[in-house]
Amino acid sequence: MKFRREIYYYKDHFHQFYKKQEPAVRKKIDWVIGLVRDLEVIPSKFFKHIEGTDGLFEIRVMFSRNIFRIFCFFDEDKLVILLHGFQKKSQRTPKNEIIKANRLKEEYYEQKK
Repeated sequence: MKFRREIYYYKDHFHQFYKKQEPAVRKKIDWVIGLVRDLEVIPSKFFKHIEGTDGLFEIRVMFSRNIFRIFCFFDEDKLVILLHGFQKKSQRTPKNEIIKANRLKEEYYEQKK
């Protein structure tokens, strides 16, 4: 039996980011999200916990010389909640992007109550 996670897009933040990308970038994003969905163990090249956070992860997409990050977290065991994405322009993940992801995660759990 094939391993599979369910992917859920919280609000419209991810789709707004996704629609701005070129078709080739969107195709690569789709492929990497497919890895997150289908692989039991996701290589850290594509998926990594964000240090100093309570359960935030980043889906890591490289295309050409561009680096993209999509924030997400797990709700229960096999449900991955995608929050928002951005193009990474420096070595460090911008603090304001992490703050936004934490805020969206908190909103998600508040609405779930």
